[in-house]
Amino acid sequence: MTVRRALLGGTFDPIHNGHLILAQEVLWRLGVDGVWFIPAGLPWMKREVPLSDKEHRRKMVEIAIASNPAFHLSTVELDRPGDTFTIDTLDELRAGEMADGELLQVIGADTLRSVHLWKEPKRMLEMAQLVVAKRPSSLELDLRELEAIGVPATHRISTVEMPLIDISGTELRRRVREGEPVRYLAPDGVVDYIEQNGLYQR
Repeated sequence: MTVRRALLGGTFDPIHNGHLILAQEVLWRLGVDGVWFIPAGLPWMKREVPLSDKEHRRKMVEIAIASNPAFHLSTVELDRPGDTFTIDTLDELRAGEMADGELLQVIGADTLRSVHLWKEPKRMLEMAQLVVAKRPSSLELDLRELEAIGVPATHRISTVEMPLIDISGTELRRRVREGEPVRYLAPDGVVDYIEQNGLYQR
């Protein structure tokens, strides 16, 4: 029986309940054997965006997923120096712990618009099925940019419907900075960690 693993990347700065809800939907709707959370090292498209220390982001993911045995943490991008590219992550996983089975790369609908600009997008879609998280109100996927560079997008991209949960790391950081409550937007352990370590303060 083929093992099917879903990969969910992001800065996770901080990880919040929206990430966990998405992972649970992927787990349930697509019947994968687990979801691997992969905190980004240095995202090449966000070079100018300041990130919290990678150890803080790793720890927050670890805390957030601890109660779900189907959720796993991979530090492959945190451990690799230089800019973070998804194709490099897939190469490294395929050369190691995920040498066999099927890989599903989970992204948001907004991110799909820039996938044709990623490093080696055609080879990336050959290595992993792309799963796009859509909200009920989302527009139909526009695959023209990918198909224009020779990617067989319609055969390598699927969607999963997301509940209408409007939470973002940007908003959480702003609320912490402004002294507004963030409990129930992120797991209690993550909220406690943010407070104990003075993250996102002015």
